[in-house]
Amino acid sequence: MYYFWLLPLLFIVIGLWLLRWGRQSRQQSGLPTGEITYSDTGMWEKVSDPLISRRYGLVGKPDYLVEVRTKGRTMQIPVEVKSGKRPAAPREGHILQLGAYCLLVEEQYGITPAYGLLHYADATLQIDFTASLRRQVIEVADAIRRHQQTHDVARTHQDPLRCRNCGYQQACGPARLA
Repeated sequence: MYYFWLLPLLFIVIGLWLLRWGRQSRQQSGLPTGEITYSDTGMWEKVSDPLISRRYGLVGKPDYLVEVRTKGRTMQIPVEVKSGKRPAAPREGHILQLGAYCLLVEEQYGITPAYGLLHYADATLQIDFTASLRRQVIEVADAIRRHQQTHDVARTHQDPLRCRNCGYQQACGPARLA
């Protein structure tokens, strides 16, 4: 007779375990609580179209956009996932990339995200989208556009590994490190 109650009890225990496992997985993912509204990873569904800003001349595909509700308003938070461990300080390029996604989100959804998230293998960093970061992203994007017309652009780093993985090695000629 008591076997009749054993099966439902087992289902309840398994259900509770799955809920706990799901919460832990969400925390480890670095994603904030909210609905994932955009994904460029292709893990769940067709990869989303890029976000486009004609105003700033930017196009990009953040890894995720998560819709969160903060201080009575709903906003899209860009999340950029990096496969490596967290560096001592976030790389400038990572911050600028995330800032560009914030600009794209602002243009696409009409609400400026307060921050974006850089998710490394071992940590998630919240990067505030400040007026200073906005200016820096726009200045760098303008500089890139100006240099696209230049035939001889100086290398901006001293990292052979970066050169080895670059798709523009042939354009560097003797300045190449790898």
